[in-house]
Amino acid sequence: MPALTRRNLLISGGVGAGLLVAWAAWPRTYLPHLATAPGETAFGAYLKIGRDGQVIVAVPQVEHGQGVYTVLAQIVADELGADWRTVGVEAAPIGPLYANTLGAETLFSGAFTHIPKGLREEAWTRDALMLTAGSTSVRRFEAPLREAGAAARVLLCKAAARRWDVAWEECDTDGGFVVHNAQRLRFAELAAAAASEALPDELPLRLGEDGRLSGQSLPRLDVPAKVDGSANFVADVRLPDMVFASIRQGPRATSRLLSVNTPAAEKVRGVVAVVEHERWVAAVATSWWSANRALTALAPRFADDGPALDDAAILRALDAALDAPGYRVAGAGDVSQVFRAARLIEAEYVALPALHGAVETPAATAQWQNQRLELWIATQAPSLARAAAAEAIGVAQGQVIVHPMMVGGSFGAALEPDVARQVAILAVRLRRPVQLMWSRGEALLQDRVRAPAKARMTARLAANGAILGWQAKIAVAATGHDMAARMMPDSLLRRISGVLPGGGDGYAMSGAVPAYRLPAFAVDHHPAAMALTTGHLRGGADGYTAFFTECFLDELAQAAGSEPMSYRVGMLGGDPRLARCLTTVAALGGWGGGIAGSGQGIACHAVAGSAIAVLAEAQVDDGGRPRVDRLVAAVDCGRAINPDVVRQQIEGGLIFGTGIAIGRGASYRDGLAQVRMFGDLQSPTLDDAPEVTVELIASASDPGGVSDLGVPAVAPAIANALHAATGVRRRTLPLRSSS
Repeated sequence: MPALTRRNLLISGGVGAGLLVAWAAWPRTYLPHLATAPGETAFGAYLKIGRDGQVIVAVPQVEHGQGVYTVLAQIVADELGADWRTVGVEAAPIGPLYANTLGAETLFSGAFTHIPKGLREEAWTRDALMLTAGSTSVRRFEAPLREAGAAARVLLCKAAARRWDVAWEECDTDGGFVVHNAQRLRFAELAAAAASEALPDELPLRLGEDGRLSGQSLPRLDVPAKVDGSANFVADVRLPDMVFASIRQGPRATSRLLSVNTPAAEKVRGVVAVVEHERWVAAVATSWWSANRALTALAPRFADDGPALDDAAILRALDAALDAPGYRVAGAGDVSQVFRAARLIEAEYVALPALHGAVETPAATAQWQNQRLELWIATQAPSLARAAAAEAIGVAQGQVIVHPMMVGGSFGAALEPDVARQVAILAVRLRRPVQLMWSRGEALLQDRVRAPAKARMTARLAANGAILGWQAKIAVAATGHDMAARMMPDSLLRRISGVLPGGGDGYAMSGAVPAYRLPAFAVDHHPAAMALTTGHLRGGADGYTAFFTECFLDELAQAAGSEPMSYRVGMLGGDPRLARCLTTVAALGGWGGGIAGSGQGIACHAVAGSAIAVLAEAQVDDGGRPRVDRLVAAVDCGRAINPDVVRQQIEGGLIFGTGIAIGRGASYRDGLAQVRMFGDLQSPTLDDAPEVTVELIASASDPGGVSDLGVPAVAPAIANALHAATGVRRRTLPLRSSS
């Protein structure tokens, strides 16, 4: 392909444009490539049935505690008419049919704003971009999984009808059987014959509610193995002649390794090798503990010529960005005209960097054998991990086989492919299987934090308290652009976008547009440049944009002399789902109006096609630290495939968001992260976690996302509760001090 330039791309009929259009229009057919064991019959890309009656669903999303193995399998089993006791799951292989284009849109579309959505989705499909992020699993895969279950049901009915000499339309499935009046045949007896039947032109989906698995709180498929210890994670992988590695990296991407004390490391019992790289050094031993001890003996020294990184420098970068011109990402009406010569209400809010604090640190096991790399890895993006490993050792991606493992938590950290690159290099250099695991301190030191952000909020109120104009100027790094550049360095989309005009970052500004009906508003992104690598964290940018919006709403309600919940509901005429969440949580939680001394606060937010309202009860303890006593949430997430899983995700999100709100955020001094231990995060424990109540609002809407939903509204609800408790407005997240 000739070099793409802005000129030849934008000129109608230019070489770049012509090639791009031709590439996108070129027909592609993706065939299923689901592997089968002896006795298994594959039905398309998502389903296998064994001669023992086992129904295996191929899940294209990684299980990291969010219940996706259960919910996606439940969709197939419901449409198929399977017996839930016979359903199992396995990780889907990397392939275009499993590409999560919706997840890619959530993370990366802001980096490719000027490229048509159809071209973006085509590129991500052809690249087999498999992602688990952004609360997209059910939203992206419900339709193909329902079709897979329906297709297998029809084929089984046809095979049974042929034996019974009846019309297949008269047959149905129930509990793992094909039934016709009193006649019954097990799936296992029909699977092989059913695979040779043909599908009708129109695929009938199940109708009605009777006998459906969807909507039931079925037992999770992953829990029994996790309880009895038989579930396999990366740390459980064992291969013949395997060694263990621990790694020490420079504090930033621009760091370079200067020196190590190899003789000292070799004195540690069990050490078999020291592997140096331009940016890191790894100690390899017969146990991970020995390898990690050897790292201390190595005493690696790194150099970095980049600008110093500390907390003050981050705040200066945010201030500088706010004072510079920004990009308008959304707006309506003429805000400048509304603000002219008017009395304005202004407030500034800051969200400091937030850490993942994932339970499982980055880890992978690799084996280089017969010019092929096998990779067992805890990853939310197996295709990106494969590409990173292949690039690191200079082989084709087809020479890398990825075995995605269950992830022990992640919250977005496992999207990053660094450990895949590192373990691939180690496996090739050592010529023996190796398991690499980052220490807790290394994981926190290298954490791609949620970006720090600062908002300058301005509004004008009418005499009756109504909002006439609203402006949000938000300074934050262009995280979507940064992630795209870091995770997909060779993407065609990046080459194209590099010659197009810049703009605001859609990922970094997600959730910044208020859900309220406002006659005039403007939302601007002011990209902040700083020596800090940022990434995706559970809740995404909504975790800070909701904090800015919902705290400012409370301040406006106070200025208008209005009760905060009613003030919000009065502006939600265009969003009845959010309004119902607010009224429901107020009734359920015993909302007293958020009056002074009550310690009650309320907030709401919509994300990923779902809506939530949170009522918090909080106070300040004798030591001056915020304490959250109670959280009540009302949720409208559309149809709930498995209500218990939804509640679990909302509860987990609420606790996770509480940790971000009142725990310890990331801190930097002299270029180094200061939080190095798990306990330093000051996350909620069983002893001090708030009481949590979650109410699911019945809905017939399509399922929305829930994994991120519990996070965004928690921090503003707590901040508003602390203001009601103390009369002091805390505008900095975490809420450890007033401002």
